[in-house]
Amino acid sequence: MATVLAFTAVAGCSDGGGENTARSAVPTGLDTFYEQKPSWKDCKDDFECATVQVPLDYSKPSGEKIGISVIRLPASDGSNRIGSLLTNPGGPGGSGVDFIRQAARAFGADLRSRFDLVGFDPRGVADSAAVRCNTGAQLDAFFATDASPDDQRETERLGAQGEKFAQNCETKAEDKLPYVGTVNAARDMDILRAALGDDKLTYYGASYGTYLGAFYAEQFPKNFRALVLDGAVDPNLSSTDLLIEQAKGFETALRAFAEDCVGTGNCPFGTSADAVIESISTFLAETDKQPLTSSRDSRKVTESLAVMGIARSLYVKEYWPVLRQALTAAMQNKDGTTLLGLADEMVEREPDGTYSNQTDANMAVNCVDKPNPPDLATYGKAAAEAKKVAPRFGPFVVWGGVPCVYWPTQTDQEPKPLTANGAAPILVIGTTRDPATPYKWSENLADQLSSGVLLTYDGDGHTAYLQGNPCITKATGDYLITGDPPDNGTRCR
Repeated sequence: MATVLAFTAVAGCSDGGGENTARSAVPTGLDTFYEQKPSWKDCKDDFECATVQVPLDYSKPSGEKIGISVIRLPASDGSNRIGSLLTNPGGPGGSGVDFIRQAARAFGADLRSRFDLVGFDPRGVADSAAVRCNTGAQLDAFFATDASPDDQRETERLGAQGEKFAQNCETKAEDKLPYVGTVNAARDMDILRAALGDDKLTYYGASYGTYLGAFYAEQFPKNFRALVLDGAVDPNLSSTDLLIEQAKGFETALRAFAEDCVGTGNCPFGTSADAVIESISTFLAETDKQPLTSSRDSRKVTESLAVMGIARSLYVKEYWPVLRQALTAAMQNKDGTTLLGLADEMVEREPDGTYSNQTDANMAVNCVDKPNPPDLATYGKAAAEAKKVAPRFGPFVVWGGVPCVYWPTQTDQEPKPLTANGAAPILVIGTTRDPATPYKWSENLADQLSSGVLLTYDGDGHTAYLQGNPCITKATGDYLITGDPPDNGTRCR
């Protein structure tokens, strides 16, 4: 459960005057990449697809190249088109191509008329030089391993799984691992901007996509006209502090679920939020001793898989009734089928036992983006700290990153605030009870960015913009079209 598991030449109106319309400079040695013209091809349902070339290693631009897979839905009103709206759905490891296929029309008619909606698979993901390390059976074993070890033997077993994960990636993807980090992915975005024909980038990033967008702004503060960072990640946190804070976010969301269950009446788990949470804690402890069965397949539904299924349900409030059904079946009938299905959805496991490369890519990016604990003992201390502040989720979230202890490629670049000095206004959206990217992270990022503007959604679920709240939808859409953000501190309910 490692961090953060859940859119041609510019035509029509311009984005104003001054620096925002000046042609962005091309970094030295990268002219051929910035000048390329994608060969767009129809790829069903009005979408067009292409591949954009970028250097594998930016320090050697004449060396090996990789292709970045890109998809777009052209603007419906070409005469009033502003440009491209580049998007990233998060992860790291999420396919931006799949995201646009599924979500393009959720952006609303106004944005779809004014922008080509564009998604891309970041380097290492899906169809962009994918990092693929583990077989389906290997990932099944990794996710089923007890990620809340009770003794040294269980700790060593968890460490062994993490080491095997890292070794598999070293064997199968060693040539890519040093280059899949966020800094390079942000540089790819500037090549994409130029290849799309935009002098200035317009961008929507969710979850990890906010981290990617913030790194873009830090490296290219003059190269964008509007940047939306929805469900922000705090770049100033260490790798373990990030996981601990994320675990606390899941605890906050679980309490919101418990309060909702009691508030709707006939809650099968207790008559108060505290009682509901205690029932879930007892259930997880029992599942640790005796895994559940599932009609889905022969896998045992371990405590780790049960926690993953619960976590998946907390990402979207509309899943709460499903979680209620899943927990009822699990607690009353020892039937883990629905929980297992939710866990599989979280990690993109197909019914035939195959996985997307989301998990491999997620680990590959996270492990090279920040320094990692050097050994199991240090990880164990972080997990113990997490358990104190997030009893249900702390150990699972923290131990989820244990392959990074053994990762073949490490960085010594310490986390730091990102300021993007001199940038146009950047809209940061935070959701008060977001499980995966705690609201405090959005507050922190908005404060760090020299031009950060905070927009708050007082609500539940992971990210806000595409959740249908009219206030968030209008404020975000207006900013993307005009470049003028709402007042800093605006709150929507």
